[in-house]
Amino acid sequence: MSGRAALRVGDQVRLDERLHTVVGLSGTLVRLADEGGRASLVLLPHLLAVEGFEFLGQRDGSPVVAPFALLDTVPPLEAEKATAWEQHLLELESGRQSGIGAGAGPRPEYDPALHTLEERIAAKATELRALGWTVSVRTVERMRTRYRDQGVWGLVDHRKTRLSSPTGRADERVVAAVAAVLADQLNESTGTRGRVRRRVEALLAEQHGAGVVPMPTKTTFYRLVEAVSVGTHAFGSAASRRSQARRPEGMFTPSAACRPGELVQVDTTPLDVLVILEDGVSGRPELTIAVDVATRTICAAVLRPAGTKAVDASLLLAKMLVPEPLRPGWPEALALSATLIPHARLLDIDVRLEQAAAKPVIVPETIGIDHGKVFVSDAFIAACRSLGVSVQPSRPATPTDKAIVERTFSSINTLFCQHVSGYTGSNTDRRGAGVEAVWTLAELDDLLQEWIVACWQQRPHDGLRSPFLPGRSMSPNDAYALLVARTGYVPLPLSGLDYLELLPAVWRSVNDYGIRIDHRTYNCPELAPLRRRPSGVAAKGGLWEVHYDPYDLSQVWVRNARTGEWITVPWTHRHLVSTPFADFTWRRARDLLAMRGQDDTNQAAVAAAVDQLLTRAETGPDRRIAARTRAALEPARSVPALPHALPQAPALEDTEDEATVPEQTSNVIPFGVFDAFTDGSRL
Repeated sequence: MSGRAALRVGDQVRLDERLHTVVGLSGTLVRLADEGGRASLVLLPHLLAVEGFEFLGQRDGSPVVAPFALLDTVPPLEAEKATAWEQHLLELESGRQSGIGAGAGPRPEYDPALHTLEERIAAKATELRALGWTVSVRTVERMRTRYRDQGVWGLVDHRKTRLSSPTGRADERVVAAVAAVLADQLNESTGTRGRVRRRVEALLAEQHGAGVVPMPTKTTFYRLVEAVSVGTHAFGSAASRRSQARRPEGMFTPSAACRPGELVQVDTTPLDVLVILEDGVSGRPELTIAVDVATRTICAAVLRPAGTKAVDASLLLAKMLVPEPLRPGWPEALALSATLIPHARLLDIDVRLEQAAAKPVIVPETIGIDHGKVFVSDAFIAACRSLGVSVQPSRPATPTDKAIVERTFSSINTLFCQHVSGYTGSNTDRRGAGVEAVWTLAELDDLLQEWIVACWQQRPHDGLRSPFLPGRSMSPNDAYALLVARTGYVPLPLSGLDYLELLPAVWRSVNDYGIRIDHRTYNCPELAPLRRRPSGVAAKGGLWEVHYDPYDLSQVWVRNARTGEWITVPWTHRHLVSTPFADFTWRRARDLLAMRGQDDTNQAAVAAAVDQLLTRAETGPDRRIAARTRAALEPARSVPALPHALPQAPALEDTEDEATVPEQTSNVIPFGVFDAFTDGSRL
């Protein structure tokens, strides 16, 4: 019936911001004449595709193709009625009934050869009235026009397709007040709808005067509040409400990367598992991970007590750059050689991969961070800069900017944490009765590292799919094997100097007694040229740069600003402590002395208290402190000693009788005093 899409001689079109008239058609050629009489010849495909073309012969801008899918949104009876109208109108136009064979002729009263259009319309109106329809000739004409313009959709009673307002017939002033009150309580504790009603009444009285705007009944008001607050968690979780409000207003664009290391996201979160910390107390540790966006590989994971430091983030970066060793007790199925990763070819480049676990080494190009003080610290930024890694901060309070690492935390919680003894649940509502810590931090870290290699890296991930095999999901190791050819493998070993640069730094003066840090004194003969002399660094007032390891306070390293060499300076009371200790162990020992009324600044007394804590940790229930300290350090890998390295005292031997140590659920590897020059990177 409709010829709305046809281009005919005499039609007008707009092209190049000028009005043209179609004066001729020949095949795919269109001859146009503008208002000035100038003619032009244009190919029809070019005319229809050129920008700025407009066909002015179309009625009211209605679409050429009728919206057939909208019929699914109307009641079935209305759809059937519209279809019946269509059959009658088709017969009115052509004289043929739908469903009748091609050889059958039209009914006499609708034969176009015998009757005019007006006569056929009158006959159709008479027939429909005989069928019980309430129609007139004008009704048939109106339906015929609507069908020509809109197709079947024009025959639908649009009173049945009107969209209902979510707020109904409520006063717009009341609706605006409800929205304003809900927005104001974004950061408040969750309340009830009764509180909202009281605040809305007060707001309306303030804006329009008391009693000017009538309030709906309580039931109607509650329905209005429910409609306005949809999706805002206004009466649910306060955390979910704030998270929902922080979502960007624009379109959500997921992070994407085409090759390993192109974008790596890092973040820290408390782990939902209780572990045994120092002095036998239990608490939730913090997990810091780095996730490669292209392969979903967990490049590195560092488990620490609450209060992750900048050095932990720096060590995470260093851990990403070296292969994960196949630890004792792990099955051979977890070796890198047992995966699809081209092990033999990579082994020719990096011999360290021979005993590596099934987790690829990915050197990051860009690291996405949030605004946590750990990642915006000078130590982490300087470490990234020295390794040639660019840092990309996310927008404040916008976790969607690093959605992949956030989702990985959720996966670790459901795939690992909930199966571990001491699982607390994500909040107090999900916590069971009598949840107790069973694992030490070292034991839990060993379990986590094995789970990453055995489960996460080899488990198919629904977000990893090849465009050539879209129906098959891949594991992170499979994705790396597929994409490694795009970026190649560039080994980046770290030396002892690299490790020292990653450590946090303080600035101190070098006195006759040595260097003082947190009531600890460090001294050695090699400091003689530096004593009572300025470093020459004017920005720091002539102080000397001192680097320390917060998980091994038995020694520090001083950079000679004039020569650039490092001086290893031991703690003067190191001989009183049989095991390396962390800063939290030192603070705990000082707290114990203070509670006893003793001088907590006396280094010898604090050293003795530290040794007592570590001894009890090895022989009784308090053995957890030593396990926690040991968890802070990985087994050291040897690197060649530097020419200016200073000889270090050998580590004290552990003379404890193994028979007095209670049976442990997992092995804790002992170690001696760490030396950055002789041991290199502990990673």
